[in-house]
Amino acid sequence: MESIKRQASKLREQVAKQQQAVLKQLGHFGSDAIIADEAELHCHEQLQNLYDSTRAAKHFQKDLVRGVENFVTTSSKQMEIVQKLAEDCFKYGSLNPNSDSVLANPSLDFGASHSSVEKEREIFLKILGAQVCEPLRASIRGAPLEDARHLTHHYDRIRHEVEVQAAEVAKRQLKYTEAKGSESSTKLHYAEAKLTEMKSTMMALGREATAAMSSVYAQQQHLTLQQLVTMVDAERCFHQNASAILEKLHSEMILEKQRSNSDLQPTSVEKDLFVPDVLRNVNSNGSGDLEPSTQEETSFIAQVIHPFDAQAFGELSLSFGDAVVVHQVSPNGWSEGECNGKAGWFPSAYIERKDKALGNKFLAWSSTSTVTATVRLVLQFFNIIWDIRIINLVWWGFVELGIWILNYWLSWKILNERVDF
Repeated sequence: MESIKRQASKLREQVAKQQQAVLKQLGHFGSDAIIADEAELHCHEQLQNLYDSTRAAKHFQKDLVRGVENFVTTSSKQMEIVQKLAEDCFKYGSLNPNSDSVLANPSLDFGASHSSVEKEREIFLKILGAQVCEPLRASIRGAPLEDARHLTHHYDRIRHEVEVQAAEVAKRQLKYTEAKGSESSTKLHYAEAKLTEMKSTMMALGREATAAMSSVYAQQQHLTLQQLVTMVDAERCFHQNASAILEKLHSEMILEKQRSNSDLQPTSVEKDLFVPDVLRNVNSNGSGDLEPSTQEETSFIAQVIHPFDAQAFGELSLSFGDAVVVHQVSPNGWSEGECNGKAGWFPSAYIERKDKALGNKFLAWSSTSTVTATVRLVLQFFNIIWDIRIINLVWWGFVELGIWILNYWLSWKILNERVDF
């Protein structure tokens, strides 16, 4: 009997150890099997996901703040450098207001424009600091997030206590099964009542923590998106304003460049091209007149492919499609010619060379220095007629008229011969 009792006691101990091991293993991987409450399991999983999501959003907000702060610091240094450059340019233009200086006005415009660009950049950086970084910092350190995390930690502690109490209830149930007594029954009922109360508290706390975490997560998402939109809008506005300022600066500098080129162009071209031709003609012919052969070789007719607006004295305005008689072409990109009864200089790239033979015939028929505006208009008219092949139509019309007159004359001749006969 004693041996049987000892074996039964050992068996009970082994069963108890196995149950504790199973409970401990289930508690390590999750207390779902102990609590066996699907609603609580869903709440726990949702709360865990929300906790991870809010933590990731918080880290992303920190990264945004850190990146924007570094960008503001770097841009501030760049702004100082550009401001110094603008001041130097403005200083040069102010101290050298000579009308003959080509760099005075462009330097002033460059300095003023870049100073305006840097003011726009300063506004952009202030928006990044005040309207982007500050709200994100407030969200990172805000009370709602800390309160929600505190509720989550409290829920985790209560849940752990419920797991321990559930293991205690299982232990009491095992003892009550082995030795049914009033004391074991009382302790079992007390443990079960405590477990029920703790479960109720845990469920209420879980719902509260889930609601708080959901609210914080939605607020994080909305706030972060809003700050990204604000950042993009501010950067877009800055680049638009800077682009408008630089476009205006570019137009002013190009206009200034054209004016400076036009001031130097007529004199330089006459010295480089026209004077040497005259000197060569004087040496060869003993007079200052241009030879007809030289005129025929250097002159040709061209068509305007890009309009040109004269900006200075000596330049010739061109309209798209005009016919131009070109007399001289300089190596620096300008040509001299006549169009619509006017003569002057224009960019060589704005015209396209046409039939040279037609221009040579016209130049052989009339001297360049004595051609009137009426003859030029007639030339343009016949040039247009030639281009659209109207001459062919007129020629065939005359041929048809001649054939008709010949037929009429032959018919009249035959009729007279018959009458005479």
